[in-house]
Amino acid sequence: MRHFGHISSTVRKDLFHQEPAEFTGASPSRVLAAALGATLYSPATRPALAADIRKQAGRGVVSMVLCLEDSISDTDVSEAEENLVRQFAELDADETELPLLFIRVRTPEQIPDLVRRLGGSVRRLAGFVLPKFDETRGIAFLEAVAQAEAVSGQPRLYAMPVLETPDLLHLETRVEALAGISRTVNSHRERVLALRLGVTDFCSAYGLRRTPDMTAYDVQIVAGVIADVVNVLSRADGTGFTVTGPVWEYFRSQQRLFKPQLRRSPFLEEGVEELRTALIEHDLDGLLREIELDRANGLLGKTCIHPAHVTPVHALSVVSHEEFCDAQDILRPERGGGGVMRSTYTNKMNEVKPHRAWAERTMLRAEVFGVAKEEVGFVDLLTAGLQV
Repeated sequence: MRHFGHISSTVRKDLFHQEPAEFTGASPSRVLAAALGATLYSPATRPALAADIRKQAGRGVVSMVLCLEDSISDTDVSEAEENLVRQFAELDADETELPLLFIRVRTPEQIPDLVRRLGGSVRRLAGFVLPKFDETRGIAFLEAVAQAEAVSGQPRLYAMPVLETPDLLHLETRVEALAGISRTVNSHRERVLALRLGVTDFCSAYGLRRTPDMTAYDVQIVAGVIADVVNVLSRADGTGFTVTGPVWEYFRSQQRLFKPQLRRSPFLEEGVEELRTALIEHDLDGLLREIELDRANGLLGKTCIHPAHVTPVHALSVVSHEEFCDAQDILRPERGGGGVMRSTYTNKMNEVKPHRAWAERTMLRAEVFGVAKEEVGFVDLLTAGLQV
């Protein structure tokens, strides 16, 4: 699979200076973690789940979570498990290219049980999403994934812990909670693909809910937790994990309190002002701003609950030609001793040693999402993705 693989090769050649690379479930974990992109959640109770998965793959989705937890009623868990087994058997009946598929469970005990019930179709499973993850629950969850992997015959089943517990939010317990999570995920480093943030649960602890005019970073108590999670768990010194962006929960128009945040200037070309209007009407201008803030704050990828959110996430994940030139210049072998230089675009300073970690992360993103041509912006990428 590859990002933007759902659009024609001719269109890709017009858009990309460097096209997104292909990857599979067997690719190195650092590549898969960067390539998750917009991870689309779906309740495991959907009766046509297999067809839905194929449909979303055809629209550019490369990772999905099939949820047995908060998205379904407590009374529907058994039925949802049975449905998953049936749907995976249907998916296994053909060789259709599928997204990376993860199951979000409720308890550690579900993990080996589901793997046993899936049988041979477990080959279509990439791993599990682990909710309410803390040091105590995390150990049981990760040991269950390791046990399930051992009996499945699969080379790897990945885990994606969700950080969303009150002790992580509350100031007096946050330091120890983060230290405990760090100990736990580091003990299973080869299995932990990425860490996900449960911002809805963070807000719930204080009776808060952000409006479509606000990002997670406008809710200061949430922004503080995100900063601390990145500080402890996503350092660029080789010890960090990929941390993904929080869910954007709006997908229909509501009355606005504030002016639209989506600037007109990228949309001034003929024919795309209508796209700007459509994005604003569907409350996606707030999503676009939050995606930019995610990346500025060290997050990569995003939890999504609506297919309309996928293309904007991917369009804004593509590396610009300017970013690529800067990263290339910084990483040139002859620059190993450090120094400072004017950027290729002659609009900034590139300092080799301080900017090296940024450049390495940018080149990894360039590998999986591609590099746009010099004259191509996110509106072009967004339009191409939406037209499929």
